[in-house]
Amino acid sequence: MENRKNFFHLHLISDSTGETLISTGRAAAAQFQTSLAVEHVYPLVRNRKQVLAVLEAIDREPGIVLYTIVDRELAKLLDDRCRQIGTPCVNVLEPVMATFQTYLGAPSKYRVGAQHALNAEYFARIEALNFTMDHDDGQMPEGYDEADVVLVGISRTSKTPTSIYLANRGIKTANIPIVPGVDLPHALLSATRPLIVGLVATTDRISQVREHRELGTTQNFDRGHYTDRATINEELKYARALCSRHGWPVIDVTRRSIEETAAAIVALRPKLR
Repeated sequence: MENRKNFFHLHLISDSTGETLISTGRAAAAQFQTSLAVEHVYPLVRNRKQVLAVLEAIDREPGIVLYTIVDRELAKLLDDRCRQIGTPCVNVLEPVMATFQTYLGAPSKYRVGAQHALNAEYFARIEALNFTMDHDDGQMPEGYDEADVVLVGISRTSKTPTSIYLANRGIKTANIPIVPGVDLPHALLSATRPLIVGLVATTDRISQVREHRELGTTQNFDRGHYTDRATINEELKYARALCSRHGWPVIDVTRRSIEETAAAIVALRPKLR
């Protein structure tokens, strides 16, 4: 079929932790095994500025948009702009809440995060999510010693989605790209608190995922070099050698789901359970 896609972008937008939405999106995507879902997760989206930033990302990489935002103005903004962009946009909660309202004969209070008990575990998850978003892709290295976990790996080894998944379980996670010839931050090498884990995958897998990444508008971007298998193989050798030199455990994510990778990371440090 000409319209069949071997991959698609799946944008998951939530005004809370996004855990319910992630589960829903993955359950639906799993029914289409010939198409790889490239996930973009945006938790804690609660104001217009955040929604506009998300819409810019959707405009760059259009695909299916699922969201759980109870603020009606923000939901309408998201719906309207997605309609203009021409990408499908679904409020996952709306049909469920409509059914509840019809049956119960009472409107919803529309409370953000109402499904979560306001207990220590919930606040720990929110704190972990904020930390993880602030320390994504090598940002704010001065905070690495406050992390529970730091993930390192070359481009497209699932560092960000794994970090967000761990954060949803209250685990403060930072992630840093490994680039041959670029030194890792001193703050990482001197950190004593976090578990540092290297993520790798097969050369073929990384090349396949990189082929799907739309970076054509990036200045001076060399797609051929980025997806070249020989180059990727050298990057992986460098990453493995780096982890070996520092005694960091390495996890191959090629055949692992995000959940399986996260479980393997937690198993490396029992106190994270």
